[in-house]
Amino acid sequence: MSCALCGDVRDATDPAAPAWAGDHDERGRDRWLCPACARRHARDIEARLPMEWW
Repeated sequence: MSCALCGDVRDATDPAAPAWAGDHDERGRDRWLCPACARRHARDIEARLPMEWW
C-alpha cells in the first residue's frame, strides 16, 4: 500500500505502520495517507474536503 499524496510505501514492520490513515471514497476505492501527509492535511480531512482541493 502507498500514500495517495506522496507515494510513500507502507512497511508493515515499521512501528509507525498503524498510524497510516485510511479513507473510502465515493467510488468504493480505498486510499491511504502516510502519517506525515495525514498530519499536514488534518484540517482538510476533518472538514471532509475532497482530495482534489488539497
